[in-house]
Amino acid sequence: MDRFLRKAEHVVKDHILKDVLGIDGDEQEHRPQEQVHSNNQVDVQPVNTSHRFQSFSPETSGNAKWYVDGASYFWAVSMALEEARESIYILDWWLSPELYLRRPPSRNEQYRLDNMLRAAAERGVDVNIIVYKEVTQALTLDSAHTKHALEALHPNIKVFRHPDHLPTSRARLEQAFSGLSLDNLKMNAFRLHSTSKDALKELYGSFGDTVLYWAHHEKLCVVDRHIVFMGGLDMCFGRYDTNSHPIADAHPGDLDGIIFPGQDFNNARVFDFEGVVNWDHNQLDRARNSRMGWSDIAISLSGPIVHSLIDHFTDRWNFIFDEKYGKKDPGKYQRIEQPSGGDGHHFPIPDLGGFEDRVSRGVRHFMGDEGGYHRHHEGEGSHRRHHEDRDDEYRDYGKIKIQLCRSACDWSSGHPTEHSIANAYVHAIESAQHYVYIENQFFITATGDKQYPVENKIGASIVSRIVRAHSNGENFKVIVLMPAVPAFAGDLKSDGALGTRAIMEYQYNSINRGGHSIIECLKQNGIDDWRQYIGFYNLRNYDRINISSTMRQAEERSGVHYDDARRQHDDFVGREDRRHHDQYDQYDRYQSAAHNVPDQTLDTVSACYMDGGPDIRSVPWHGDEESEIDAFVSEELYIHSKVLIADDRLVICGSANLNDRSQLGTHDSEIAVIIEDQDTVDSTMDGRPFRASRFATSLRRQLWRKHLGWIPDERCDRPTRNWTPITRDPQDYDWGSEADRAVEDPLSDRFWRSWTQTARTNTEVFSKVFHNVPNDHVRTWEDYDEFFSRHFIIPGVEMKDEDKQGRVDYGHVVREEFRGGAAEVKEWLSRVRGTLVEMPLDFLIDVDDLAKEGLSLNAFTDELYT
Repeated sequence: MDRFLRKAEHVVKDHILKDVLGIDGDEQEHRPQEQVHSNNQVDVQPVNTSHRFQSFSPETSGNAKWYVDGASYFWAVSMALEEARESIYILDWWLSPELYLRRPPSRNEQYRLDNMLRAAAERGVDVNIIVYKEVTQALTLDSAHTKHALEALHPNIKVFRHPDHLPTSRARLEQAFSGLSLDNLKMNAFRLHSTSKDALKELYGSFGDTVLYWAHHEKLCVVDRHIVFMGGLDMCFGRYDTNSHPIADAHPGDLDGIIFPGQDFNNARVFDFEGVVNWDHNQLDRARNSRMGWSDIAISLSGPIVHSLIDHFTDRWNFIFDEKYGKKDPGKYQRIEQPSGGDGHHFPIPDLGGFEDRVSRGVRHFMGDEGGYHRHHEGEGSHRRHHEDRDDEYRDYGKIKIQLCRSACDWSSGHPTEHSIANAYVHAIESAQHYVYIENQFFITATGDKQYPVENKIGASIVSRIVRAHSNGENFKVIVLMPAVPAFAGDLKSDGALGTRAIMEYQYNSINRGGHSIIECLKQNGIDDWRQYIGFYNLRNYDRINISSTMRQAEERSGVHYDDARRQHDDFVGREDRRHHDQYDQYDRYQSAAHNVPDQTLDTVSACYMDGGPDIRSVPWHGDEESEIDAFVSEELYIHSKVLIADDRLVICGSANLNDRSQLGTHDSEIAVIIEDQDTVDSTMDGRPFRASRFATSLRRQLWRKHLGWIPDERCDRPTRNWTPITRDPQDYDWGSEADRAVEDPLSDRFWRSWTQTARTNTEVFSKVFHNVPNDHVRTWEDYDEFFSRHFIIPGVEMKDEDKQGRVDYGHVVREEFRGGAAEVKEWLSRVRGTLVEMPLDFLIDVDDLAKEGLSLNAFTDELYT
């Protein structure tokens, strides 16, 4: 038995080396010795950081176009990829080859990302991609699958993975884990809060003197060195969404109507992605569960600013080539060479005018050659816009000042530490005259030096600016939108959620707890009515899953269970070779039966809380009343944006979260641009005439209208001018409309009554109908059990069948609240407008220690969560 246990322990440790550390077999066996990073010193190449915000990149200019949510952004990216003739450069935290850039998938196979990149490569386009190489036991990104799947498509596609999470030696790794039992190695070794310090250091590996806990987090796509796409959206599963954020996607009457195939139908609060190499295998039952909506912001850029981003990508590519791939695979990859320029910039800024000159060079860019703008109809090719119809703004790059900033250091870029994004955030807040709007995935910051281990002082700038406004009697506001809960699976009360609770604790300690938070500091400065100056909000929405009589009748007539047919559908639409159609008999049988069944129930009711949408009380349901109550679902609308807007004049947009990981420079690598549009529009600020920047104010107004439900429902197959690259169409915004005027003045009393009343009403409705947490009704763990746990069957929580009696699935209606049945549920839901809700600042506020007690074994790992 002892021999068996020793053998088993050896197998587990091999698993750690290969699967956990993300080392491919070929990399482990053939890696040159010099690529094993220990404490060797690395060459750090200096760059010019004398520019504003101490950025490596100077202020320049260009054109910019915003995209709110993934549907419009990915459509624009697909247009650019389809037109690519020279090069495609991509940086992503995660890239899913099977991502559909246009939906529904059943009608857009050619717009699946891997198919688009292969088609480009076959045209002679050089495709260079850098993705983050994850620790595979901590994350399920499977960058190895990304690399191997894409490089197998064509020799022109090259993929780098970085950094290598390789320990200093096998012996040291085994020594680090030697104190753990075999069971612990199998079950608990990779819960960061319970793993030894030495084991974690060996698990992550090192670069020079830096332990590589950190990630490459940039999101960037550069096409033909002419147009840039960047912001918060990785080209990966779970990011695609429309402005109305439907979270139901069953389509029992026609499987070809599915919008989110396979693992793209994801709810990170229920299940993490798993085995993404089998992208169509999804353990989330869409007939019982909702997906999680994804709210995000991205931009496209053209003009001189493009070359700052080419410079950054090329610098990153060549750094990784020199460090790893030039030695590991000699001859397979090449450096990207650039002509040298001045002012710390590798690229001189060329003349980007002259459409005919570009055509003569054989580069077909994004201005069409046949007539004016055509609205895209289903099945048509890309739009075209005649070059003679180009607006002056396409040539007048001076109207928008843009500067690239980044978070970078020796491990991520081979350069000294740069945190110019953090510098830009501080400058924007301290310089703001009227308001600061922050929409970000995280909010972890410090007001001083007493909130260890949090180091970034963006919170101090917020406090300082509000105190100044209070002293001067100014009408000034800071508005923060952030997720209610980080997007990690698991019941918040479980041990497995300690990391989630750690993040929440740091966020609450940044906002209103712990003795040094923003709100506590404001009170200490005599500002008792802090709500006059700052507010924190989340987003949440609801939907109704179509489990009406259509599904039951189609199943009975076909003899096929809906989910079996749905799985075959996802596999079928993902197959390039569909000749062997007989392999999909369950899909065919179900579809045939469904087409002969009446299907009059809406597949989503998300339009009901948007402008001009139907009243949920009048939306028909075909089935019994009990099934309709079961069909309503709710989930937090996950905010993944990384945007700051100040005074309707300045925008910071990129990949950087508001936390230490993104802001310090020594941790995650990030990029962001500061956009200051000199093209102004007549507006109002605090009741007075005001000249607002066109880009900043249109983005802010669009976001606020979306959150309030003051824009129409958006369909995935109805593109507009706002779904095209900046080189094709300028930004389209309905200036002067009734909804636009309602959000024009961000400081008016009338607007703030609408904002706060909508948030309050939505909060009350969701709390009543779905008993969602976090919630201000829950101040202790006893409250948590009474308000939440006793009502729900929670994924991942083991429960006896008898204990499930009287409970409903997580995210569904709490039945005991509604003796009036479905009609009463819909009466309450009819009050919801948009997705804005209040952030529950009193959630578990009476719990002494939300997470740190569970993390005390490894207090040094706190910085991983900040």
